[in-house]
Order: sequence, then C-alpha cells, then structure tokens
Amino acid sequence: MLLLYKPDISMHNTKYVFVTGGVTSSLGKGIIAASLAKLLQERGYSVTIQKLDPYINIDPGTLNPYEHGECYVTDDGAETDLDLGHYERFLNIPTSQANNVTTGRIYQSVIDKERKGEFLGKTVQVIPHITDEIKHRIQLLGKTGDYDIVITEIGGTVGDIESLPYVESVRQLLWEKGEENAIVIHLTLVPYLAAAGELKTKPTQHSVKMLMQSGVSPNILVCRTEHEISEDIKRKLALFCNVKKEDVIQSIDAETIYDVPNLMFEEGLDKVVLDKLKLSSEKQPELIVWNDFIKKHKNPKSEVEIGLIGKYVELRDSYKSITEAFIHAGSTNETKVKVRWIHSESLTTENIKTKLDSLNGILVAPGFGDRGIEGKIKAVQYARENNIPFFGICLGMQMAVIEFSRNVLNLKDVFSTEMNENCENPVINLMKSQKEVTKKGGTMRLGAWDCKISKESKAFNAYKSELISERHRHRFEFNNDYLKALEGSGMKATGVNPKTGLVEIVELSNHPWFVGVQYHPEYKSTVLNPHPLFVDFIKAALKQSNN
Repeated sequence: MLLLYKPDISMHNTKYVFVTGGVTSSLGKGIIAASLAKLLQERGYSVTIQKLDPYINIDPGTLNPYEHGECYVTDDGAETDLDLGHYERFLNIPTSQANNVTTGRIYQSVIDKERKGEFLGKTVQVIPHITDEIKHRIQLLGKTGDYDIVITEIGGTVGDIESLPYVESVRQLLWEKGEENAIVIHLTLVPYLAAAGELKTKPTQHSVKMLMQSGVSPNILVCRTEHEISEDIKRKLALFCNVKKEDVIQSIDAETIYDVPNLMFEEGLDKVVLDKLKLSSEKQPELIVWNDFIKKHKNPKSEVEIGLIGKYVELRDSYKSITEAFIHAGSTNETKVKVRWIHSESLTTENIKTKLDSLNGILVAPGFGDRGIEGKIKAVQYARENNIPFFGICLGMQMAVIEFSRNVLNLKDVFSTEMNENCENPVINLMKSQKEVTKKGGTMRLGAWDCKISKESKAFNAYKSELISERHRHRFEFNNDYLKALEGSGMKATGVNPKTGLVEIVELSNHPWFVGVQYHPEYKSTVLNPHPLFVDFIKAALKQSNN
C-alpha cells in the first residue's frame, strides 16, 4: 500500500540510490541493496534494483558456474547475475533484462550505433559515449513511471579499472539529478585484527578516499564487521570520510541473509536514505510475514537431509537458487533442510549406497556437458529403486528419462544427443528450434513458458492449478517418439507445453514422490511465495523420514 503523501513522487520524479563497494569483493552489496529495498517497500514505496556488472561478457550465460556462480534467468529470458535472484526473493517482484547490465552489453550497444552511423564525424570515446549509454541504462527503469526509487548496485570494487566508467557515470548523474534525487551508499569493510585486539578503520578511509578521487563522495557508509562498531569508531569514520556520524551504519555478520533487513532497520538505514531523498518516513516497516518466515526457519520442529547431486558442488553459489528454495520450503514445513553436497563424478556402483544412505530425498541438479553424467544416472536409479523422494531439475529430469529407458524399458545405447550424437536411442534430443543455431550466447530456450498439468499428478497436487508458467534454460528436450513406451511402463508425462507439445514434467506413478521438470522452478521461489514443488518435495521427504 503506497503512502498517501510522498514529496515529488506524484510527478514521477524517480529517486536513485547507488551502492558501491570498497576494500574487498563479496561484502554483500546485493544483500544490502535487497534489504534496503525491502524496507522501503514495507514503507509503501515501489522499488526495484538493478545490477551493473563490469565484465565484458554480454551476459553470464556462457560463463562456467565456477567463474560466477549460477546464471539466473528472468521471465523475459535474460541470463543474468545471481544477485537478481536475491532481489526477487526479497521483494517478491520479477526482474527483467533492464535489471542487469554488463560492460559487454554497453560497448556492444555503442559499437552498433557507431556502425549505423549515429556518431558520424565524431570520435567515439569512453566520455561521453560510454558514460551516456551507462546513464541511459541506469535510468530506463526510472523512466517507466513504475518505481519511486531505483537502487543500482555497481559490481566490483572501487579502484578496479573496469569499474571506472560506472563510477564516472554515477558522478555525472549525481550532478544532473541533484542531492535530493540521487545518493551513494558505500559498503566497506572494518576488519578486526586479533593481534591488536581492535577494529581498523584505515581500509575504509582509503576506500572512501579512492572513491572521492573519482569525484564521488558517499552519503552513507555501511560497514561490514565481525564485531560491534563503537560510537568512537563511527565518529572517527565520519570525520575522515566526510559523512555525519548518523550516516555510518553498522552491518554486523548475520546468522542468515534474511536477518539483514531487520538489522538494517535497527540501524536506521532506510530512514537515513529517505531523509536524504526528502521523502516521508512516517510509515514503519512491519515485516510481519517476513519475520514469521524467519521464526519458522530458526525454530524447526523436524529435520530432513536432502542429497544435492551436482557437478559444481565445490562452489555452492552454483546452486544458489536451489538452496534458497530449500530454505523457503523448509520454513513452510517447519523443517530444517540439511543439504548433503554430493559430486556426481564421485558416485560409482560400489559406493552409491554408502554415499546416498539415510537420505530423505534426492535432487539431481541442472548442468551441461557429459562430465559426471553417469553418477547422476546412478543417483536417479537409487532413488527410484529405493522409493526415496526424487526431484530432477532440467538435466536432472533428462537423466531420469535416460535411467528409466535403460533400466526399465531395457533399451540399448540410450542417451541424450548432447552427450552422444550417434546413440541408438536418443530419448533426449536437440530441440528443433536449436538445430540451426550456431552461436552459444543467449540462444537457448529461455524465459517463461506455459505448461498444462494433468489433474491426476503430484505436480497438480502441489500447484493446485492446471496451467502454470515457469522459466527455462535448455537446448535439449524429451523425445516424444519414446513417450508411448515410457508411459506404458509407468513414467507419465504429467506436464506439457500446450503450444509445442514439449514434455515439461515427468512422474512415476508407482513411486511415493518422483518428479522431473524440464524448467527451473527454483528461480521463482521467494520468501513470500515458496515454490509449491519444493514445498511438496520437502513434505514428501519429511514423510519418508518418519517412516
């Protein structure tokens, strides 16, 4: 519910908040941005968040998950940074291509304009052409009139060469918009030196100095710390960093990322921001549903252990949306979900029982390529034969089809043409729309697609709806030539795209809970709307643990 009175907003004068980072990467700019946005949303403002990534890739779609964690996909088919997942999980509103911009996309756009002759006679330069394009992208969401406040997170760390054009663009926008319409939050680190037994402010001082050398003075400092920051340290930081003491906000390490909005509210971050933007801060954040979720999450009545079978398990951010969906579903079921990380390459016929023993559920994760494939197939077989609740996502669903075809239908030389183009029985095949595609970037089946669900299915019991929309990211699909044989032996196609006939969901009719989906349900799970399939999967795992 929007506030009755908000200065300037009625005239669509969108306000901008920029979040920069200093000292070190991985301080949590995305979580701070999402937490601030959540608090502002609770106060009645419409808020969105965008991420500016300094790398030269057009998008993270072709990046190995070891490089950058998972690639998050939006409804409109954009392959984006995983921080957009945090934005959606916190705000419960969808993001789009406009919410994630990379240096590669900026330069591609400028070069395309140059080739079209838009800059005829001019030398194309970083200033003003690249910075103008960055400013244009930053303001796209604001110009829609849908948002009162746009929060822009700038990836990387102040001082990085690749971040300089973004910082310069921010400097220009601050001057153009005025101090009541645009502010900068600088997230920094105040480390604790055990040998000295004290917190050190010097890294923050140097970080702010470097930012100011680029012409940008932070309005607010958010200081990551392992220990409480005293009033004296806040006063010192304010003095050296040219901010008011009340504008120095402590961000102490939290038990979970979902605690951060409450911590930022206690520190008054949202009020400081609204005061600087000359906006009303009368309506207080209540966070009723949010805190109920946290209470259930921290006080579970039971516990289940789920085996996550993947090939990138060394970097757990590769499956960030899945693990967060487990947290949402666990809270709904008042159950702690303990994840056992299992590398699919480590699974063999000899150790499969030991590795998967005592699990209450098995999830075979998405992925690409043939590495670790046989381990995933063995995990599917173990779940099927031992009546363990099974959830297969994207490649995991395809492995379920392959396993069933090999071991129940007894077909020979069964595979996906992704791994073996010349296999005798390609139960998973390249999509028709992909056969003429030669470029790798942004060419998969991406974004939201409809699916019609059979009423007599586990999926329908979970969704309580016959028609759903879910996000996709794949090139290969279920081969409908084998549908009749599979269904005759007990593997049912319970979800199908109504336009293309693409099989979206498969289930086993004689199993307690065995569901494979071609899409990525994890992308749509949020705190306020835990994904129904994950909720039902954890419920089945809980039932299995009680048997």
